[in-house]
Amino acid sequence: MKRYGAVIGIRPEHIAEYKRIHAAVWPDVLKQIKASKISNYSIYLKEPENLMFAYYEYHGDDHDADMAAMAADPKTQQWWAVCMPMQAPLPSRKEGEWWAGTEEVFHLD
Repeated sequence: MKRYGAVIGIRPEHIAEYKRIHAAVWPDVLKQIKASKISNYSIYLKEPENLMFAYYEYHGDDHDADMAAMAADPKTQQWWAVCMPMQAPLPSRKEGEWWAGTEEVFHLD
């Protein structure tokens, strides 16, 4: 298992809607997340900075392939089309990232 964390901004005018839709994520999207070997997936919001932090645990052997499968899923693409306009990617993110990856600097089991 490997832990992942990522950060992104959220446009302040969309915070209420983002919370609303994430209170009832589409079942097909949840199914794809699980099929991509992700568990313990959480998104946290920090206001007033309007930053979101995502955390998940990956239980597979090929993260890139499983993320590509998720990105190819039509329902996930529809979900992202709803969510992405609400988000504000960080200018410092790496090329090809939407959510900026983070480095784990501490973990206690």
